[in-house]
Amino acid sequence: MKHRFVLQALLCCFVLSFVQCSNDSSSDKWGDRLAAYAMNDFMPADKYVWDWAQATLLRSLTDRYENDIDKDDMLAYIRRAMDVTMDKADGIHPNAVASGFGMAFLARVTGEEIYRRKAFEIYEQYLLIPRASNGGVSHRDNVVELWDDTVYMISLFLIEMYRLTGDEKYLHEVAFQLMAHAEKLEDPITGLWYHGWDGDDVDFDDGCSMLGWADNPNRRGGEFWGRGNGWVAMTLANMLHVMPSDMQEREQLKTMFVRMMQTLAQWQDETTGHWFQLPEYRSETGNFIESSCTAMFAYSACMGISNGTLPSGTFSPVVKNAFFGIEKYSLKLIDHQWTTLANVCHGTCIGDKDYYFARKVVDGTPFALGAAIMFYDQYQLINKK
Repeated sequence: MKHRFVLQALLCCFVLSFVQCSNDSSSDKWGDRLAAYAMNDFMPADKYVWDWAQATLLRSLTDRYENDIDKDDMLAYIRRAMDVTMDKADGIHPNAVASGFGMAFLARVTGEEIYRRKAFEIYEQYLLIPRASNGGVSHRDNVVELWDDTVYMISLFLIEMYRLTGDEKYLHEVAFQLMAHAEKLEDPITGLWYHGWDGDDVDFDDGCSMLGWADNPNRRGGEFWGRGNGWVAMTLANMLHVMPSDMQEREQLKTMFVRMMQTLAQWQDETTGHWFQLPEYRSETGNFIESSCTAMFAYSACMGISNGTLPSGTFSPVVKNAFFGIEKYSLKLIDHQWTTLANVCHGTCIGDKDYYFARKVVDGTPFALGAAIMFYDQYQLINKK
């Protein structure tokens, strides 16, 4: 009888300990599980593809390196990913420029000339990408269009070139592109951006966008797409984190960032901690929670809290709700081994409200995994302070 009571007591202690660990955000490690899945099963370094979606995942791993998380493993993956794509690497359009940051990163942390030469080659190619009349980099090379995601793709590379060289011209270029794109895409009331703007009055069928999306007086899409604004928010957050305090563009970018984040804080779904595919229409039938933009907005809020751009009292509850919301609603176990991210809007171009509501929902894309890992790590950092 005595032994039975001892066993029961031990079992109670085990259950209590398990429950306590389950409710402790620092012990869950879901970001580590996503990273392990991404690197070992979803996209091993040997299978890296030179493109924007993969670059977002790669960025999360360089951040882990910088934050002293499994540095040797992160560096080995990044080096291998760049080595296997060395012959294909170029910067001939914004989506290609994105992965170029990996070359600049390796040039900085290893000092090896092969990566430095490739990084500067990509920069020279970037300078040849077509521009709109206001200087904004065109999302496409055959027609002139400004898209919100372009600013993130090019900023990945240009910010890393600044870190490599210390030359502020790269940051000035990011700031210029943000303001040129904002001129055509930003809503001055909410601070959110429309998805795209057509700069040449030529209707182009890209096989993805809804035909006629720019047939209106402003020649731009009419909706604030979640992930599109996620790219903008992360770009602004990353710039404010790295810009010297005396850069003349800083205050304007800060104003843009704070206005956008204040709106987004009001549009977060309190129940799930997520933002919706179209954040403006939270309760509308057909809309759905979207995990990639949720991770992007929450990451950006964490960065803003970290550098004092956003008030912690307002935004700490926002990022906490997003952290546990992703944990509860958007993590998915696959193959009884790996954790991936669910509720991800498939690759999306420009259309009307029904177009965005009808987009396919998938699991585990490179950009979604990357954004979630970045958010997880930043959340851990601000909660250690």
